[in-house]
Amino acid sequence: MEKQQHRVGKRKNAIARVYLRPRAADSGSIRINDRAFEEYFPRPTSRMLIMQPLELTSTVGRFDILINVRGGGLSGQAGAVRHGISRALLEVDPGFRAILKKAGFLTRDAREVERKKYGLAGARRRFQYSKR
Repeated sequence: MEKQQHRVGKRKNAIARVYLRPRAADSGSIRINDRAFEEYFPRPTSRMLIMQPLELTSTVGRFDILINVRGGGLSGQAGAVRHGISRALLEVDPGFRAILKKAGFLTRDAREVERKKYGLAGARRRFQYSKR
């Protein structure tokens, strides 16, 4: 791979644009919105979620990854980044498809927050019933 790969990942209301570039330094770096990977996602579970496709395909440290992510919360953004990295890895090597598909990383998680209905406290929760 001589040039960068660009893919988009989505989860909930978050959209992540992922750029995979050939490694420039000794080990590959991950930058999210011009910040360090560990600084942007302080929660270890979010960092683990993002590293899953790289660990599964044994490509940790092979690329410099630049990510622009917008919308949603940190959990949705982590899912969007994982989806984008998985899709970008397919461009690098189509042989990764079977591994990533089996793990479920190529499918966009379509679950969204259900909208609030009128006359209810939330999407489904009702107000407390008062007999008197």
